[in-house]
Amino acid sequence: MISNDKALSFLHLIRRARRGKLKIYLGYGPGVGKTWQMLLEGHRLKKEGIDVVAALVECHGRADTAGLVEGLEVIPRRQVRYRGIFIEEMDLDAVLARKPEVALVDELAHTNVPGSRNSKRYQDVQDLLDAGIHVISTLNVQHLESLYDTMKTLIGLKVHERVPDSVVADADEIVNVDLAPEDLQQRLREGKIYPRERVPAALENFFRRTILDELRELTLRELASQIDFKRRTSPREEYHTAPDQVMVCLSSRGPNSAALLRYGSRLAGRLNRNWYAVYIQTPSEEPAAIDAVTQRSLSETLTLANLLGATVFTYKGEDVVETILHFAREYRVGHIVIGRSGPLPLWKRLLGRKTLVDRLISRAKGHTVVVVDVEGTVVTHSKGEE
Repeated sequence: MISNDKALSFLHLIRRARRGKLKIYLGYGPGVGKTWQMLLEGHRLKKEGIDVVAALVECHGRADTAGLVEGLEVIPRRQVRYRGIFIEEMDLDAVLARKPEVALVDELAHTNVPGSRNSKRYQDVQDLLDAGIHVISTLNVQHLESLYDTMKTLIGLKVHERVPDSVVADADEIVNVDLAPEDLQQRLREGKIYPRERVPAALENFFRRTILDELRELTLRELASQIDFKRRTSPREEYHTAPDQVMVCLSSRGPNSAALLRYGSRLAGRLNRNWYAVYIQTPSEEPAAIDAVTQRSLSETLTLANLLGATVFTYKGEDVVETILHFAREYRVGHIVIGRSGPLPLWKRLLGRKTLVDRLISRAKGHTVVVVDVEGTVVTHSKGEE
């Protein structure tokens, strides 16, 4: 007899097969380029012969974004009279009637005008998915329901437009759209995000460097969490091969972070495998404990990791070696790429102390440890004993 749980699981698979797929471009703030990337993908899909429409794109007066909409079929918005003014919303019925293969729907967390079929845009998106229409959307991390209290503490504001975490968890693909905080601030100063009269206040509030760094880290953590969730909930495969993913270990003060990342990218490319850039934050590396120069260097390192195609994880741990090995076991890492440690003082060597790299190599059973020096040269290539 088939258990009720298995029957329900199969029913879920059937319903998922009939639904459209949801892709979300996730960012840590306005202006990082989420809508731009969504539109670029729309054009790529159209070029490949896919029936794609711009169901709702918010340009916010940005001429370059409006220009990128050109060439795509745009579904006219519906106008709703509310309290004496006309408000434009996505015409859900028109999109459903048009039934494209793919609909571009900006700003997933948007609240619809009262009287709409659904109170939230993410509910409109769910209706499109139920109709078998694939959707590409955008979202800022601060709109996640679970981060409401964090946002209230961090920026002193109550975020009213929120999306249930389950909506993001059910997405078929999440893409992190990242931009270095200093580049985002420069875009703001150039009037590419808000009108120039709003820039000074924005720089003193939401766009302060400390807030942007925190939001960026939250975004990376959320992406890592979603990847981990999907890995744990997807059907387990029987693995008969050795772990083969690539992991690059980062630190806030590493002099060779760029060399490590480039080596990891090349290695993953040769092996045709996924690769991860993992920053382990020890208690001495809390944001309040490191200086501005170190924070800027770490930010640049994480930006480069994203540009090179890594999935970035940030972990907190006191034992760096144990945290590295825990990650390697969880994510089936075959190659651990790490920077060369400086020499230990003589007194520590006399006491039998080992460098972090030596300790890692001695404990990395079943993993290949690749040690890279400051110039990017591989100086050690060792595999722990099984």
